[in-house]
Amino acid sequence: MTEKKPGVGGEIYTPYEKRTGNESIVYFTRDLSAEGLKKAYNKVCANLIGKIAVKLHTGEQHGPNIIPRPWVKDLLKDMPEATIVETNTYYEGDRYTTEQHRKTLEVNGWTFCPVDIMDEDGVATLPVKGGKWLQEIHVGNHELNYDSMLVLTHFKGHTMGGFGGSNKNIGIGCADGRIGKGEIHSHGTGDMWDISKEDLMERISESSKGTVDYFGKHISFINVLRNMSVSCDCEGTAAQPVVTPNVGILASLDICAIDQASVDLIYAMKEEDHHDLVERMETRHGLRQLSYMQELGMGNRKYVLIDLDNDEVRIHPKDAVAHVVPFEEPKKIKG
Repeated sequence: MTEKKPGVGGEIYTPYEKRTGNESIVYFTRDLSAEGLKKAYNKVCANLIGKIAVKLHTGEQHGPNIIPRPWVKDLLKDMPEATIVETNTYYEGDRYTTEQHRKTLEVNGWTFCPVDIMDEDGVATLPVKGGKWLQEIHVGNHELNYDSMLVLTHFKGHTMGGFGGSNKNIGIGCADGRIGKGEIHSHGTGDMWDISKEDLMERISESSKGTVDYFGKHISFINVLRNMSVSCDCEGTAAQPVVTPNVGILASLDICAIDQASVDLIYAMKEEDHHDLVERMETRHGLRQLSYMQELGMGNRKYVLIDLDNDEVRIHPKDAVAHVVPFEEPKKIKG
């Protein structure tokens, strides 16, 4: 186990003024709807070319908090070369095998377009440049069939990762269900609990870097901050109740900046509103995802918010509270 550098532990929130590096652009809308999703997408779609993989968490059976299917269906109308992509799970459940996974897709209503289970036919390896734990990562071999990727993420808590943003969506979600996810979750023993919290965050980020580097300039990120339980969508109907107010939708070409901005907007809430989700992030050392992504050269922790609802005014993060709140209570959305 590596020693933790003072001040960069994954249980410690770093205020904006103490961060280093350049600033990236993150787009923001409060419009939690199909139109809002398209508004965000239109700001980051120019670099998506050819066959587009849309990496989406389609959820366990009857999962209540996933991105609404009608939103995705409407978005895909503008993306004729796009395919939703997934991989099988490392744990046994409703998405453990391809057969089980396809049944779950049917139950959850992902029947309006093809869904490519990328590890259905095996694995491929991608190099991890600069990784201290992984020199390569195993992904579903269908990933290599695509020219670009839209990482469409439901931002929420996560039992082991602290939070699940764009980094977790592809770091875990593109790794194949047997080899790749095993490489991330353990030191080779197959035991998901033989790894420290800090090490897990670093391994998730290294795995994510393999996919980010593979697509290069042809990858974009959207985080939907809605129905944010402390539980991941992989917990389905067993997820903890949603107590965190809704925020909106973020979009960026920088994976580190979009996840950092998402975390910052949670911390900007009142204590009673963000307590549970902040506690989940800090007790799992999830904030290490952010500092390690920057160390790996995956992006910046500093950014400027572009408010898509107000003539694209530039918002500095220190002013985000005044511009972004009031946050909305979670709402049931049909479909």
